[in-house]
Amino acid sequence: MRGSFVLALACTTGVLLGVANGAASPQQAPRLSGKVGPEFTIELRDAQGNRVTKLDPGTYVVEVEDLSDFHSFHLRGPGVDERTDVTFTGTVEWTVTFRDGRYTYACDPHPSLSGEFTVGNPVAPAPPAGDKAITAKTRVVVTAGPSDRITFRTAAGKAVAAMKVGTYALTVRDRSRAHNVHVRAPGYNRRTTVGFVGTQRWRMRLARPGTLRFLCDPHASLGMRGSVRIVR
Repeated sequence: MRGSFVLALACTTGVLLGVANGAASPQQAPRLSGKVGPEFTIELRDAQGNRVTKLDPGTYVVEVEDLSDFHSFHLRGPGVDERTDVTFTGTVEWTVTFRDGRYTYACDPHPSLSGEFTVGNPVAPAPPAGDKAITAKTRVVVTAGPSDRITFRTAAGKAVAAMKVGTYALTVRDRSRAHNVHVRAPGYNRRTTVGFVGTQRWRMRLARPGTLRFLCDPHASLGMRGSVRIVR
């Protein structure tokens, strides 16, 4: 009898300590809902149905509906790497702990099918020594085709690795009807159509640090993609 009392007291104490320390059980954790398919769509929403763009650090329960046997849902970032198999269809549930940083969710076979969000207040990585970030005074050119290649360079022909926050004049050269140019960054998302061939000039505002991604949507999985750091 005494042993049972001691065990019950220990369990009660453990629960109280957990509450005192702010630990949330999976039942108490905020819930997020992810979905991929059945067509070329992917999303991650909060309990109110809003698309997730920023979260507080902590433990969350993520319920994912995978509605296609040719897509996957891959969630990754600092301390998190969860995915569904490409051939899997159904619902899975993950309990994850997010910390300050940037997270992405994407379909592995179709990388252009993706989204991203920030947790807490991540610090943008500084460009490596000798890898100077360009400023908004620099004209930038992104070129897709005519071969299976896409580049992101200054007007002088130098590959861009890092850019400072600002508003840029971007020249877009689409050289093949089989390709397109898709540029996305935090707060910016624009593309040419696959059948288009020609040159366009875009005003590109990079409002906050993060990652700029450039790709050809139909051929990103073949290597027609790249990224550039955005820094203060």
